[in-house]
Amino acid sequence: QVQLVESGGGLVQAGGSLRLSCAVSGRTFSTYAAGWFRQAPAKERDFVAAISWSGGTTYYAESVKGRFTISRDNAKNLVYLQMSNLKPEDTAVYSCAVRDLRIATTQWRNYDYWGRGTQVTVSS
Repeated sequence: QVQLVESGGGLVQAGGSLRLSCAVSGRTFSTYAAGWFRQAPAKERDFVAAISWSGGTTYYAESVKGRFTISRDNAKNLVYLQMSNLKPEDTAVYSCAVRDLRIATTQWRNYDYWGRGTQVTVSS
């Protein structure tokens, strides 16, 4: 069993920054790609960012390019999402996910394990 626990969410003013962390534990895969997704109330789950096992390949949603950065520390089994210049429309529950492959993907259905999420609220 694999457990993912997100942290770092909270309330921030527009223009502010937050760093989300995702701790991966349990039966860890030897290699795994990871992604961040978000879901606002009454909306579908949206892709935010993804990163390959090596960290050499990253993908971002157009709405967050230039503002968010995904990274990872494989020695510590941690995945990060640095969020800057936050906007009210970034308000959502942010969840991390991992898949038992090295290659990252933007499709949430291709991920095997999910965390419960952390709330990010951006006030205007």
